[in-house]
Amino acid sequence: MHYDPIKRQLGNVFNRTPWLRIVFYRLLDLLLLRAWHVHRVLRSWWQTQRGDVRVLDAGMGFGQYTYFIHRHFPNWQIDAVDVKEEQVEDCRRFFDSIGASDRVKFSVADLTQYVKPEAYDLALSVDVMEHILEDVLVFQNIHKSLKPGGMLLISTPSDQGGSDVQADGETSFIEEHVRDGYNIKEIEQKLLNAGFSKVDARYSYGTPGKISWRLTMKWPILMLGVSRLFFLILPFYYVLVYPFAYVLNYLDSVRNHSTGTGLIVSAWK
Repeated sequence: MHYDPIKRQLGNVFNRTPWLRIVFYRLLDLLLLRAWHVHRVLRSWWQTQRGDVRVLDAGMGFGQYTYFIHRHFPNWQIDAVDVKEEQVEDCRRFFDSIGASDRVKFSVADLTQYVKPEAYDLALSVDVMEHILEDVLVFQNIHKSLKPGGMLLISTPSDQGGSDVQADGETSFIEEHVRDGYNIKEIEQKLLNAGFSKVDARYSYGTPGKISWRLTMKWPILMLGVSRLFFLILPFYYVLVYPFAYVLNYLDSVRNHSTGTGLIVSAWK
């Protein structure tokens, strides 16, 4: 199914006021298991840093991770880029409206061409690489853009059922993906070939995460794909299922998994 139109619909609902936009970000932080994993890595990495930090949010989408970083790490400067001009303008308007544009710069950029030599301490790529065919080129560009010792953090589907593809011949649940998921050794090798000196890749969305994802994301999106009337039902649905999803998300984020439908990858220059 086409995921982007539904994302736009949700964005329009929550984009009517800055307060609703912030509520939307908080809901994404609670519901999206990948956010639990990404936040955990960011907080751990922050403890190793001293002084100012410059961050590249490479493919910021709705801007929820840019907002999280701005809110929780006050000395971090952020360059947030996306290939979609409407996304960039939307995020710029929101951050201007809440007076948060002093530490964030938004720009339209194609990651296959975007290079700022040794500009960043940290690069963040969440739900991006599965949309880009020329992934090695992007890895090389980010490597060039990181300072020595800088880190790239990636969240992406794995080939162990990522995008909800379970067998040969099945298509991705999200049709905008150019690949159904990375083999863990494949992405490690691609990053090393791009110049990174160390790569730590681990599975996310293990057994607890798979259940949570179906409860909080797949089934609601499928319902919305049938009829937008399900917008009226969703709040009641989440009141019922979220206590279970919260426990599942916590278990997934603190455990090591021998397999999983997602990958959390850290790579150092």
